[in-house]
Amino acid sequence: MNNFPAELLKQAQPIRVLLLDVDGVLTDGGLYFTEAGETMKRFNTLDGHGLKLLQAAGIEPVIITGRDSAALRLRLQALNITHAHFGVEDKRTAAQSSLHSLGLTWTQTAAMGDDWPDLPMLLPSALACAPPNAHGEVLSRVHWVTKATAGHGAVREVCDLLLQSRGKYNDVLNQVLL
Repeated sequence: MNNFPAELLKQAQPIRVLLLDVDGVLTDGGLYFTEAGETMKRFNTLDGHGLKLLQAAGIEPVIITGRDSAALRLRLQALNITHAHFGVEDKRTAAQSSLHSLGLTWTQTAAMGDDWPDLPMLLPSALACAPPNAHGEVLSRVHWVTKATAGHGAVREVCDLLLQSRGKYNDVLNQVLL
């Protein structure tokens, strides 16, 4: 179990939605192409399981990405993530649209991004997070930086933080241990 600072846990308590960029957050940021020009992406199973746990705890993951790919859509389908925006340039407007449809506000929002296009959804969020390999301008503006890098469990750390802040972490873990 992570030992998150008490102030961070308190800040995370009202969170009901997690906005996520993909490249550089859910992936390591590398772009892989086959000879046929198809995009391939590498996803971390720790992140995926964490997102499933969040959903079970009533926290909705929302994907907002500037790119689109069949690999991403398949991964989101496997994780049963239904709120997603693909090929987005204006991430704040996309985020606002999802918040409106979920009946939530920015005060109930956590977001994770790694580069300048993510700042419009990070800055108004109650809890802005980034992986340590994010751009310096992002790192200087977020509330919390994960220990794990992008595509290597960074999203899982945020999921664990949110679960712990709501007192759900041990309950979920005990279900697995039984």
